[in-house]
Amino acid sequence: MVGMVTGQNLLFKSIGPSPRHRMDSPPLLWDHVHMETVKILPAGSIGRQFVPAEFIPADDDEFTIRNRQFSQSDRKWRRLEQHEREILTANGNTAERWDDIQVTDKFDPGQILNSTFRGFVRIGAVQNLVLEHHDLRVPVGITNCQIISSDIGDHVALHGVRYLAHYIVGDRSIITNIDEMHTTNHAKFGNGIIKDGEDESIRVTLDLVNEAGTRAVCAFDGMLPADARLWTRFREDEALQAALKEFTQSRFDSRRGYYGTVGAESVIKNCGIVKDAKIGSHAYIKGANKLKNLTINSSADEPTQIGEGVELVNGIVGSGSRIFYGSKAVRFVLGSNCALKYGARLIHSYMGDNSTVSCCELLNNLIFPAHEQHHNNSFLVASLVMGQSNIAAGATIGSNHNSRANDSEIQAGRGFWPGLATSLKHSSRFASFVLISKGAFPAELDIRLPFSLVSNNVSEDRLEIMPAFWWLHNMYALARNSWKFKARDARVEKKQNIEFDALAPDTVEEIILARELLEIWTGTAAEVTAPGDTAGISRAGRSSREYASIGRRLLTGLPGEVDRLIVFGQDVEKTNRDVVILKPRHAYEAYGQMLHHYAAENLLSYLEEHPDHDYAEMCELLRGSRVTEWMNLGGQLVPDEEIDTLRADIRSGELSSWDAVHERYDQLWERYLMHKQRHAFAVYVQLLGSDEPDLPQWSVFLDQAVAIQELVRDRVYESRAKDYANPFRRATYRNDQEMTAALGTIDDNSFVQQVRGETEEFARRVDRIRARR
Repeated sequence: MVGMVTGQNLLFKSIGPSPRHRMDSPPLLWDHVHMETVKILPAGSIGRQFVPAEFIPADDDEFTIRNRQFSQSDRKWRRLEQHEREILTANGNTAERWDDIQVTDKFDPGQILNSTFRGFVRIGAVQNLVLEHHDLRVPVGITNCQIISSDIGDHVALHGVRYLAHYIVGDRSIITNIDEMHTTNHAKFGNGIIKDGEDESIRVTLDLVNEAGTRAVCAFDGMLPADARLWTRFREDEALQAALKEFTQSRFDSRRGYYGTVGAESVIKNCGIVKDAKIGSHAYIKGANKLKNLTINSSADEPTQIGEGVELVNGIVGSGSRIFYGSKAVRFVLGSNCALKYGARLIHSYMGDNSTVSCCELLNNLIFPAHEQHHNNSFLVASLVMGQSNIAAGATIGSNHNSRANDSEIQAGRGFWPGLATSLKHSSRFASFVLISKGAFPAELDIRLPFSLVSNNVSEDRLEIMPAFWWLHNMYALARNSWKFKARDARVEKKQNIEFDALAPDTVEEIILARELLEIWTGTAAEVTAPGDTAGISRAGRSSREYASIGRRLLTGLPGEVDRLIVFGQDVEKTNRDVVILKPRHAYEAYGQMLHHYAAENLLSYLEEHPDHDYAEMCELLRGSRVTEWMNLGGQLVPDEEIDTLRADIRSGELSSWDAVHERYDQLWERYLMHKQRHAFAVYVQLLGSDEPDLPQWSVFLDQAVAIQELVRDRVYESRAKDYANPFRRATYRNDQEMTAALGTIDDNSFVQQVRGETEEFARRVDRIRARR
């Protein structure tokens, strides 16, 4: 039996026979406070009372914010004339109140067909014209739509929009075949804020880096990877944490009543639900299932595209990004010029600018710019990845449940590259440009050797590390990386500053530490009584400094002395098995060459930028202690002492907004080049072992730099030539002529040619600087 009454806000449920109720008993009433899901409102409620009265300031009304959002400077609004109403009615249109519809003098009522209007609606210029986008041609006007309390710009095409409420649509936009498109009075457009009258529990946060939410941040439009890094890193700094949260809240108006917006010349077609979305100009959205609580940045210079089957909820999309083919993102920030494709899933994550992710799953990550992850079965969770990275197919960087809670993390420096089917355990840490070979690594790792190859030797049951692998054996990829990342930076507005060079203060400091570790481990190996007998270490009882001295002598001495040793790494893997360092002598020398190359390049740049300075003046201006601690702030490198000042200025209120913080980032970036050149000079001094190297030493240093650049050129050629000389690669071709026609020759390779040119230019640069003295 179903009971029914007429009335506002009352729902009833059916009842059956029971000991307490006879069949003719009255129906039971739903608890309309706690169980209500569908309300009954009076007729005429659609499009009115958008903002509850208690949230409207005394001098405002429910249209105050809307009127500020909708540019009306060159429009003169008027009510419909009688003949226009008659034409509209004859064309199958209805309105609750025709007086609530306003138009301009450029209004052709014949372009409005079979549509319903509710609430206060403003319609810009409507003329008998056609809009075209990608060969789709539609007439200007409104057909088969329900328009509720919205503002429509000039020459807009709305067709088959079944429910459009509380939106402002920009000029020359096309919106067709949409199920539901509306905005709530408390819309936040993806920003981690709360509106007037809302409880703190309503605030949406992103659980970055740690799945347990211990590094949660509040996303906001304009958020940079640097902001996320600052916020997630210093969790113990309560004053800083409170300030950053307040910056986010105060960045936006907490009043209710903002309308959703669609920027000029945007196209939205064949979509399901678009709710609480702020969409920039020139966006192209087609076939999306659900877009909710979003800011989608887009512009004429950097248009954003969203394609079929996409579902985006609670996030920020950067300008120039492309999201296609069933991708899903929930609680996220996507940087500028990013691609999310082929069913990729991005959840509780920040993905930095210039990144491309396809098919895979990313959960609880903070990823800096230029990240690549292309394959269907890779998985990345609870990680800080500092960009310029590539995660291969089958990689499972997600085994973070190896403690009693899901609170473990992975931290990887720039250039992180886990190979095919790599499985890593949390918590682990990796230096910059670490390449991990295929394998299931059984325990946590702390790899402090940059540019290394890490392998799990199952047959020998040991971990093997080849330091400086990139420099020794894959120079083509290493040299190409810096060029590639710069070339692919298609951002028009470069808000996040990025260091693209592989050799920079962060990696150079890691190289200096790696050389120290190689010295200690080599010195230790010299006193181990037998291979694998690590007990010999403790029997010797030497200090780390003594071991380093022994190791340094061996690594710089005759090759045979080190080559006969088995060098073991210490505090590298959380197991009792051996960690073997491969080719330590070659790595030590390679690291030295990398330091030399870094110092020479940056000091040459300094002298080129200061043509009035000679060598002595350069030494005087750049001399100082080496800055050893640097922080990768979303791609921008900053000395730790500058980070401490930044934090102090935020705590004190000197920096009182995100805009002020971003301005400070830019100021730090302007100073970075000088910081980097001073750091390079300190490395130069350290390499020479003299606090005041003289001009003859500088001249020899430059000669060695030219030789190292020639080594780079030769190794770029050799590492690429292996591909052409590989007999198995040739097996798929009938003859050499077919292979050459398909691939060209090594000498045709554009990057090989580029490095040759750079090497010749480097020698000329050195000659010009040497001539200046």
